Amino acid sequence: MKFWAVYLIAISIIACTLTAADKRLAKHKLWRIPEKWLFFIAAVGGSGAMYAAMLAIRHKTRHKRFMIGLPLIMVVQAAVVLLVKFSAQQ
Repeated sequence: MKFWAVYLIAISIIACTLTAADKRLAKHKLWRIPEKWLFFIAAVGGSGAMYAAMLAIRHKTRHKRFMIGLPLIMVVQAAVVLLVKFSAQQ
């Protein structure tokens, strides 16, 4: 259990950092972080932190791909956690 807590904290920090970095790069019209990397980090556990960061700094909030995709990833992740939890109890 401790491993998963540390993992989620670390991936959340990475997700927030990448989101802020992409916003900074966008402001300066520089090379951007590919969307596939942002979605990858979200899919491996950073979706909640990334969604919160995007709302907080108003980055990619006009992109339906992110505003629908990230909550959808969170729902899938929650379903997997519940499935694993209930499967382990039986």
